[in-house]
Amino acid sequence: MRYRTLVITALALGLGLFVYAQEKPRIKHAPPSDTDPTSGVEMYRTYCAVCHGLNGKGSGPAAPALKQKTPDLTLLSKKSGGEFPLFRVTNIIQGDADIPAHGSRDMPMWGDVFRSLRRDEAMVKLRVHNLAQYIESLQEK
Repeated sequence: MRYRTLVITALALGLGLFVYAQEKPRIKHAPPSDTDPTSGVEMYRTYCAVCHGLNGKGSGPAAPALKQKTPDLTLLSKKSGGEFPLFRVTNIIQGDADIPAHGSRDMPMWGDVFRSLRRDEAMVKLRVHNLAQYIESLQEK
C-alpha cells in the first residue's frame, strides 16, 4: 500500500511538473513611452524611427530583424502620383488598413498603443493625425 501511494505521488508530481514546463512564459511588456501628442516629430522618433530610420528611408536599427523590408516613407507621395496618401497613412498607423507587404504585421497597430496611453479617442486621433503630417513632411520633393 505504501509503495502504491509513493508511485501515485511521484506520477502526480511528474505530471504536474510536465504541465508546468509546457506553459508559455508570461512576459510583461513595458508600457509604451508617452509622448507629446501635438509633436509629430517626437512621436516619429519614439515609435517609428527604430524601424523606418530617422530619415524615413527604412534603415532603422530594427529593420534587418523584420520579415519584410521596411518601407521607405519618403517615397509615399511619389508612389501615389505626387499626392501624399494621408487617408491611407492614417489608416495604416491606426491599424485599420490591411498591409499585405507586412505579412504577419510587424508594424504595431499604433491606434491600440495610443489608446493604452490614454483611453481618449480624440487624443488618439490627434496623435495619428500629427504623426501622419510629420511623415508627410519627410516626402522627397
